[in-house]
Amino acid sequence: MRRSKVLAKLQEDAPAFGTALHLNSPDVYEMTALMGFDAIWIDMEHHATSMESAVNLFRAARAGGADIVARPAKGEYMRMARMLEAGANGIMYPRCCSAAEAAEVVQWMKFAPEGKRGCDASGPDVPYLLTPLTEYLQTANQETFLIIQLEDPESLAHAEEIAAVPGVDMLMLGPGDFSILAGVPGQFDHPLVLEAQETVIQACRNAGKPWAATCSSIAKAKEYADQGARLLFHGCDIVFVKQALDQIKAEIAETFDKPARLPLGNGSAKHYQEAR
Repeated sequence: MRRSKVLAKLQEDAPAFGTALHLNSPDVYEMTALMGFDAIWIDMEHHATSMESAVNLFRAARAGGADIVARPAKGEYMRMARMLEAGANGIMYPRCCSAAEAAEVVQWMKFAPEGKRGCDASGPDVPYLLTPLTEYLQTANQETFLIIQLEDPESLAHAEEIAAVPGVDMLMLGPGDFSILAGVPGQFDHPLVLEAQETVIQACRNAGKPWAATCSSIAKAKEYADQGARLLFHGCDIVFVKQALDQIKAEIAETFDKPARLPLGNGSAKHYQEAR
């Protein structure tokens, strides 16, 4: 199993940078990885990407050199195992409610003696029977990482205990779902959301661990990095496409939807007034 770019950055106490990709295109994954992003976040909690499709997306990211951070849904042991076997470097586990749940996810993710992950040892993570079993088991434990997401007010009460669980590498607030569950949907600057973020930061500091975050801007990424965040996700392909289409649409409207106007230099004032 190849080394994780994210974990290599963490070992240097340097921030790693990633972006989210939703479009089911290996080309986009490979291009993003070749451009130098440390990680690509694939959200299989909310999106309909099958494991068969995901294997090809993971392969494209691997060809470009980026880590894959895959998010299953809550409680998806079998799917999480297949994500790891397909070559995911990191798992982002959502909606964790307690230290006991976090510890169980560690058991799913790590091979013995650190956990109880089942072993196939024939997939892309080995890769393909090319690594001796004992070496593979040790490397897989060393080069995979677990991000635990806290996404509701109740889970924040257990942030300290969750951060302290061995095998949990980072905590990450889920600001979107948290804002909805806290009764302030989409208000990411609301005091409740800011306090939740501070709770995550403090819990990780007390546990001596880094934390991960989504960032609305590069300025926000710099702010978070200065506070100890070491995995920062900014942007999303579907958002980039929407923004580009909005710009094109606005330029079309500006160019073609304006009333026709005659030049002032040659025509009479009457013609100008009529043209308006």
